[in-house]
Amino acid sequence: MQQEVNYLSGKEKRTQVINGEPLTYKQQAGLVIRLSIPAILAEISSIVMQYIDAAMVGSLGKNATASIGLMSSTTWMVGGFCISVAMGFSVQTAQYIGAKDDKSAGSVLRQSLSVSLVSALLVTMICIMISGKLPYWLGGAQEVCPDASRYFFIYSCAIPAVQFRQLGGNMLQCSGDMKTPSMLNALMCVFDVIFNYFLIFPERNMEIWKWEISIPGVGMGVAGAALGTALSEAVTAAFMLYMLCFRSEVLRVTKKGSWALDKNCLKKAVRISLPMAFEHGVVSGAQIVSTKIVAPLGTVAVAANSLAVTAESLCYMPGYGVAAAATTLVGQSIGAKKKDQARCFARLSVMLGALMMSAAAFLMYLCAPQMFGMLTPDPAVRGLGIKVLRIEVFAEPFFACSIVAAGALRGAGDTLVPSIMNLLSMWGIRITMAAYLAPRIGLTGVWTAMCVELSIRGILFLVRLFREKWLECY
Repeated sequence: MQQEVNYLSGKEKRTQVINGEPLTYKQQAGLVIRLSIPAILAEISSIVMQYIDAAMVGSLGKNATASIGLMSSTTWMVGGFCISVAMGFSVQTAQYIGAKDDKSAGSVLRQSLSVSLVSALLVTMICIMISGKLPYWLGGAQEVCPDASRYFFIYSCAIPAVQFRQLGGNMLQCSGDMKTPSMLNALMCVFDVIFNYFLIFPERNMEIWKWEISIPGVGMGVAGAALGTALSEAVTAAFMLYMLCFRSEVLRVTKKGSWALDKNCLKKAVRISLPMAFEHGVVSGAQIVSTKIVAPLGTVAVAANSLAVTAESLCYMPGYGVAAAATTLVGQSIGAKKKDQARCFARLSVMLGALMMSAAAFLMYLCAPQMFGMLTPDPAVRGLGIKVLRIEVFAEPFFACSIVAAGALRGAGDTLVPSIMNLLSMWGIRITMAAYLAPRIGLTGVWTAMCVELSIRGILFLVRLFREKWLECY
């Protein structure tokens, strides 16, 4: 097992998955757990920092919270596009590494850098152009829209950094290095809190023991939160690209290789990325429509909805950590022509993700009052947020199945059918139910619709996983 341990420590990028050595069930389970741990810890660190971030903005009042919440569904859509572009190339990289073809893996990386730059700049220009009007299109209140516009404009300027951070992290993960991107993503959250601390608040005095010290601050409010996020994305992207391009044993660009675009590589990237981009568009588009459904319910509802989403993320982030490990292990197994092993990795990953998110959901139900107590001082926002968050808890096991199964399917290059399932689930169930229930029972109806939809989505992904048609996609 020495090579397996080296793989996990990042010192050696060859595993028994690639070497052709048979793996026992116990060894496969060990790989799933060990590869998941760094990504899970990074996701948890990220959420802890998001809680602090939300608390900082929440201290400015419900309008500040609502202005960021109004734009969150759109920023998720942009982030989803960046992930889709990155995955179109990183899945190919995992499969080439599994097939012991490092030269082709390096070629894919070089092409991904060029394509990512062009696509990110195009998205940036579009987002900057619509930033002034978007909050009004989403139905935001007059007192919320100006801050929301400034927030989205600053975020839009950071989209190239978001794209390269995602690309660098995905490439490192698919090469087998889970620790480096996990550590850097966690560090990004630390940067975000530090930048926010000085950018959001004005200069102020703080008493430490018997001394009173002056804390510098810019006092930018909501715009400071956006700038803090943008700066942390830029710093992290620079570190991520350095580790990928110059320190990665498998993928560093200092090795000999061509930067020319390859038609077959681009076709594969489009085949993987396009359904994923469509899927993220479907999901985020539904979230944007949900925002429009929530907006007429008032500022308290918008703020409670935004903070409840932040609180819920503590539950599902471990699932995304396991999904990242599933993508790597399934992708490399498929590249090594080991379908039985790919099947086992997929099922083990889904089981682990469901167990972890179920445990997290139980804790979230119990600790909901304390969580919202940290996020906002407003009693109305707090009470409504606790109520809707506890509704969502019951869907988390099924949500875990959909998240991790999607990661496993992605490793095999199966992205089209999952995107169609998301389309039917989000628009056919969640939006329809939310539009019907929101005018009748308020924000509770929106979250009830979400709970029902996530449960059905989880069942759909389990059916897809166990039917195993995805094993023939590559």
